[in-house]
Amino acid sequence: MGNVWSKEKAWAWYNARPWMRGCNFMGSDCANRIDQWQELGFEERLVTADRELKLVAETGFNTIRIVPEFIVWDQDHDGFMERFDRYLSVAWKYGISSMIVFGNDCMPPKNEFWKPLQLGPQKYDWGYHGGRKFSQHQQFDAVGYHIMDEPEIFARHEIWIREIMEKYKDDPRVCVWDLYNEAGNANRDVVTIPHVKRIFEIAREVAPSQPITSCIWKKVANCEMTEVEKFIAENSDLISYHSYGTYESNICILKWLMQFGRPILNTEWLARMLHNTVEEMFPLFYLLKVGCWNWGFVAGLYQTYEPWNGIWQRYAQGKADDVDFKVWFHDLYRPSLHPYDPHEIELIQKFCKLADEDFAREQNDRA
Repeated sequence: MGNVWSKEKAWAWYNARPWMRGCNFMGSDCANRIDQWQELGFEERLVTADRELKLVAETGFNTIRIVPEFIVWDQDHDGFMERFDRYLSVAWKYGISSMIVFGNDCMPPKNEFWKPLQLGPQKYDWGYHGGRKFSQHQQFDAVGYHIMDEPEIFARHEIWIREIMEKYKDDPRVCVWDLYNEAGNANRDVVTIPHVKRIFEIAREVAPSQPITSCIWKKVANCEMTEVEKFIAENSDLISYHSYGTYESNICILKWLMQFGRPILNTEWLARMLHNTVEEMFPLFYLLKVGCWNWGFVAGLYQTYEPWNGIWQRYAQGKADDVDFKVWFHDLYRPSLHPYDPHEIELIQKFCKLADEDFAREQNDRA
C-alpha cells in the first residue's frame, strides 16, 4: 500500500513535538463508550470529563487515547458529530491532543456473551473489569463477533471512518489515527484481515496530516507478529504496541521494535497486578522517548482497577501465582480524585517536567 510516510518524515513529525504521554480516557461516570458519546446524560458527563481532563493536564500528560462509538454515530449522526467535536475542544482547552481509535477486535463470541449494543441507560456489574460480568476479557474458544462482519454494517463503518478522518485530517486537536485496536484478538486472526486492510486503504485515501498506526500486541512478548500484524507494521507511519508485561519484557520488545527505524508508541500499558508498574515503565518510556498511554485514569463505573475476568479464571485453575491481587490493575486516581498512590503521580510529574525541559532545550539548539 502506497503513501506510507518515510522514516525521515515520521521522525520529523515526532521530534517536532514534546514527548507524547497520556492515558486511555473515559470519564469516571461512564459505564461504557455508549455512555461517553450518546445524548442521554452527555452534558453531565462532559462536566465530569472537563474536571478529569484538567487533572490529566495537571498530572503532566499532553494526550489521551479515545474510542468513538459507531452505533451512536449510526443512530444519532448529527448529535454525535457535535458532541465529538466538543469533547476534542474540552481536551484541547487543557493542551491535550487526542489519538482516535476506530476498529476493535476485543469482542466476545456471538453465541456466548455478545449482545447488540443499544442507546439509552447503560447497565453495569459492580466488581468486574469493564463493568461487565461476562466480557471479552476472559477465556473462550469461539471466534469473537464484530458487527463489521456484516457487509452492510461494514459499509456504514467505512462512511463513519472516512467522515471523521476527512473532518479532522488537519486538526491539531487530533494527534494520531490509531486505526484498529488489537487486530486479531478474540480468536479472530485472519477473519479480521480484510477489515484492517480496508480501513488502512480509507486512511491513505484521506491522507491526513497526522500519522496513522495500529498496534502489534498478540505475540509481541515473543518478538513475533501475526499475519495481520505484519501488514500493520509495513503500513503504519509510527510503530505502536501494547504490553502489560514486565519491565524486562518491555526492554526486549522495544529492542526488537527499534529494527523498524520509526518512532515507537505504547498505546496500552499499566497492569500493577502483572508487575507492569508506573515506577518501572514510565522512566523507561521517558528515557527512550517512547510515546505512552496507560490504561485508565479515574476509577469509576468502568472499573478497570479490577482484574480482567480471565485472571479470575486463571486463579480458579490454579494458574495465577504471578498475579499480585493486593494492588489495583489499572487507573491512576481514586473517585475522590486523590491519587491511588501519590508517589506514582509525583514520579510521572517529575519525568514529564524533564521531558518538557529536554524539548525546550532541543528547540533552542535548533534555533
